[in-house]
Amino acid sequence: MRRSEFLRAVDAEFGVRGDALVADLVLSTVGGRTAAQAMADGVPAREVWFALCAEMDVPEGRWHGAGRMEPKRA
Repeated sequence: MRRSEFLRAVDAEFGVRGDALVADLVLSTVGGRTAAQAMADGVPAREVWFALCAEMDVPEGRWHGAGRMEPKRA
């Protein structure tokens, strides 16, 4: 997962509050850092995405594939 995919996934799952969650919510599973801090420190976006989903009780069925771009049509 790239950072851009992470940001799309956050937007799709959390809407307008997504930016605040990324900036303010401390995630214990990534070392007690916010999502933004963890990614700035080099934690892979996918790991941060899973930590954010777990913390926010997102059903596991929505953890995978979120933020993927739709395939291009010919």
